[in-house]
Amino acid sequence: MTSNSQHPYHPIIYVRGFAATQGEIDETVADPYMGFNIGSTKSRVAWTGDVKRFYFESPLVRLMSDHKYEDVFVEGDDLIAAERADHPVPYRCIVIYRYYDEASKDFGDGRGTPPIEHFARGLDKLILRLRDKVCDNPDNKITPDEFRVHLVAHSMGGLVCRAFLQNETFGSAEARKAVDKLFTYATPHNGIDMRIVRNVPGWVSFGDINNFNRDKMAEYLDVPKGDDVSVVKNFNPERIFNLIGTNPRDYSAGGGIAAWAVGDASDGLVRIENAATHGPDAHGNDVRSPRAFVNRSHSGHYGIVNSEEGYQNLTRFLFGALRVDGILDIDDITLPLEVQKEFDEGKTVRASYQFEITASVRGCQWQMTRREVRENSAIFRSYNDLFPGKEGTKRLPDRSKSPQLFTIFLDPSKSVKGKSVSFAFDVKVLVPDYEVDGFIFLKRHYEGGFILRELILVEAFPDAEALGGWRIKYGYQDINPGKPGKDAETRALDVGEGSAPGLAFDIPLEQKANPGLRGTLRIEARSWS
Repeated sequence: MTSNSQHPYHPIIYVRGFAATQGEIDETVADPYMGFNIGSTKSRVAWTGDVKRFYFESPLVRLMSDHKYEDVFVEGDDLIAAERADHPVPYRCIVIYRYYDEASKDFGDGRGTPPIEHFARGLDKLILRLRDKVCDNPDNKITPDEFRVHLVAHSMGGLVCRAFLQNETFGSAEARKAVDKLFTYATPHNGIDMRIVRNVPGWVSFGDINNFNRDKMAEYLDVPKGDDVSVVKNFNPERIFNLIGTNPRDYSAGGGIAAWAVGDASDGLVRIENAATHGPDAHGNDVRSPRAFVNRSHSGHYGIVNSEEGYQNLTRFLFGALRVDGILDIDDITLPLEVQKEFDEGKTVRASYQFEITASVRGCQWQMTRREVRENSAIFRSYNDLFPGKEGTKRLPDRSKSPQLFTIFLDPSKSVKGKSVSFAFDVKVLVPDYEVDGFIFLKRHYEGGFILRELILVEAFPDAEALGGWRIKYGYQDINPGKPGKDAETRALDVGEGSAPGLAFDIPLEQKANPGLRGTLRIEARSWS
């Protein structure tokens, strides 16, 4: 970890997304901030479909007002490109990677859009030039070895960042070393799939859309060809955050044709299943990158970048102090009495389960993450996933299939009550469509019914005497609304050598009546920097 005294505040480089046509490229280039400055006044009210006003000024403006960042444009010059000794570059600066300039009519060379490999090499050069500019400013008190940068990317911009980080032929080790964290909005980490052709064919060259073909991606990301090119190498996958959109209906590009072609369970362009990364940690274990799900579209007035949910996940990931993960370990799920009777008589019973989760922080009117059946984003597990084994035998749970409900980052500096940090989550296990001997069993079925639902609040208090420096309380909101009433029995979390210290505690969950569930919500908290 860097000894940089300004950590976790580092320069931010924004890498915008894909522009398909020459018109889109020219429009992009005409904007100094390439979309990072676009706000929104619209927020969809989910259950009615009506629109209310919610003023989000833009990520750029909010980073400036909330965290004292500055842009690098002065008197018509870009301080990173120009030589302006009279205007040194501040450390908390926001830099726009203008990689489409050379493909535009005004600033380009007329040779068309360069390949994504070229963009990756350009990012390498930009980071090193930014480093030199920042270190030349004596007020920053930063040496080249201490310099770090945050990368923030939308859509294809995330692939540009990954190509730079993963493929050693596209840049230098010193530039890659400078990257502290990468945050991606709606990036097709595993390509773009359509209803009819599935993965975008490699031979479709219009607008360079074949950048999202998995065979081509494998080449520039330097990973094996196959169905999974979302694997991260040469960079810690846990320092990449994936913000995933779940709202296809408000993506209007191409008159809505793109959203139709991609289908549900997407943001209108990127399918949910393709929007996240994973890779080996320092110990060689495959781990998920942290992620959140928000009901936002790929872009537009309801877009994922110009959203409060996006901004809050971004800033807490970049600047927060605590990471919290929630995993649901299920010990047993029971059947309705009528279905159990059929099973006892030797009939074949099948069942699958969907898990809904929302998580929010105290004092705010938005959610950090949301996964719901009606938005096609709920977590799915079959009974055989959760309890593998032969029928007629006692099956033990497979913990590797335990649903990971959420990962959220908390920032004590944003606390609205003392120095504690607090969040609440609403977890539901929905009643499945039971199948008996191949036929759906609808007796006693009520659409939207659930086996278990709990709204739980967790509050962490800084305490130097407590394990991990945090004293934790939690509460079931149907018992003690608005207050955490129980002291958590914490234990040290085995995170491995070289990892941040952590703690864990369990919240028991049980619905005794059939159909019911018995399990434990395992909460893991780690220091984050």
